Amino acid sequence: MKISGFTMVKNATLLYYPIRQAIESILPLVDEFVVALGDCDPNDRTEEEILAIGSEKIRIVKTVWDTEKYPNGTENAHQTDIAKSHCTGDWLFYLQADEVVHEQYLPTIRQSCEAHLNDPAVEGLLFGYVHFWGDYWHHQVAHGWYKNEIRIIRNLPDIHAWESAQSFRRIPGFDGQNYRQQGGTFKLKVVKVPAFVYHYGWVRPPQLMQRKKKSLDTIHKGEERVAELYRHRPAEFDYGPLGRAAKFTGTHPAVMKDWMEKFNWKAN
Repeated sequence: MKISGFTMVKNATLLYYPIRQAIESILPLVDEFVVALGDCDPNDRTEEEILAIGSEKIRIVKTVWDTEKYPNGTENAHQTDIAKSHCTGDWLFYLQADEVVHEQYLPTIRQSCEAHLNDPAVEGLLFGYVHFWGDYWHHQVAHGWYKNEIRIIRNLPDIHAWESAQSFRRIPGFDGQNYRQQGGTFKLKVVKVPAFVYHYGWVRPPQLMQRKKKSLDTIHKGEERVAELYRHRPAEFDYGPLGRAAKFTGTHPAVMKDWMEKFNWKAN
């Protein structure tokens, strides 16, 4: 059995994505890790961060983003598919640049991959999610925050990233462009894994959180619309009273230790 890890990323260091930690968190589990690295800004250091891991398992595929051809967030799915196309494993483990897996789950994940390897009825593995909010000690459990998502898929050509790459679907005869198509798509047959993905996408210094949100909105809505939306918004994102979010009482992945030590913004 061979497991490939894969992700897509652009401007991770400028936008405060823990890309190195995401990769390192599943590197002991996978046989290779493919990164579709977009055309980052000149002052971004994402490639240097990835190369600093120093693993021969990692392969970087250089890409160019085209949000005009792939609008409304679908460039995320397109880039994810590029990374997927370079994977050679039986199972493909996808992590976004702000998703990290706790080392305690790695043996369980491997066991699940082995248990379902020869069962073609299982097309993917479903993970639970912890969505951290504002800092590393609060998380969101409210309606609207997805509780589960597919993060391991079979290496089949008909399986594609879908919409803005939050999930995957089987799309026979896919045209390679309309990632938001509804007709002719099929939900994957999945098995739930007793493991969680830790999502740190909403844990940043408030000014960088606003920058990241603006960047994400630009991918989905276009520069002109976002310029209008953000014209009168403050420079810093407001997380609101963190006391309204659920308390996190568990432990964080070991690879997050140094990243978390950079925490320097006061919680409300």
